[in-house]
Amino acid sequence: MAKRLTTLDIATRKGGVPLVTLTCYTAPMATILDSHVDILLVGDSLGMVIYGFDSTLPVTLDMMIAHGAAVMRGSKRALVVVDMPFGSYQAGKEQAFMACARILAETGAQAVKLEGGAEMAETIRFLVERGIPVMGHVGLMPQRVNALGGYRYQGRSDSEAASITHDAQAIEQAGVFSMVIEGVKEEVARHVTAQLRVPTIGIGASPACDGQVLVAEDMLGLSQGYIPGFVKHYAHLAQVVEQAAKTYAEEVRNRTFPSPEYCYPLKKNN
Repeated sequence: MAKRLTTLDIATRKGGVPLVTLTCYTAPMATILDSHVDILLVGDSLGMVIYGFDSTLPVTLDMMIAHGAAVMRGSKRALVVVDMPFGSYQAGKEQAFMACARILAETGAQAVKLEGGAEMAETIRFLVERGIPVMGHVGLMPQRVNALGGYRYQGRSDSEAASITHDAQAIEQAGVFSMVIEGVKEEVARHVTAQLRVPTIGIGASPACDGQVLVAEDMLGLSQGYIPGFVKHYAHLAQVVEQAAKTYAEEVRNRTFPSPEYCYPLKKNN
């Protein structure tokens, strides 16, 4: 049986072979992706990808736990990290600990991820000191979409770049074992990565990051609607699924499916 990667394995990959991360929300997908990635991220992006919400904000703790447990059941090797949903950790250290404890206990996942910079450093330190491994997230933070005025990339000005650097350093000092840098101007993400001792995982950031993450459905060409400019399609599975559904519908309507080989035969009487 394959040994599952740990947070220590990930933390020691700084400057080494880039970390491969994909989002994952279901057991079947976890089984497919598991042997190819280092980290399966059960992202709160499931709110949009799976549930059709306009943002990640309606996602609940119970939803994250259900999908985290499914990904754990479907995987054997990858480190599984579960996102903390909006409203489950921002109110205080104790609230954050109780929510994180539920996630780790009820899913079996090895770590949580939460958004925030210097303002979350105290909470992160509190969690880490109590045995909760934390992956950080700086730059564009989707849970703050209303405050940001949309999904605009960060680091455009000197002040924004300095703020992102400060945030990254603050949560590193608080004890994160790695961090996602999302939607940040390339040279800013490159600079932040060079300043840190922990691995950075970029999404819409820089090839200089210590790893990369994409939403699996985006990468596979399954997502509908707006696709960020940083996404590369490695397949176009939506077309495959649509064609299969079209062929199936035609065969049902013209009664060529199910044909005899797809029916249980009648038992002969002795």
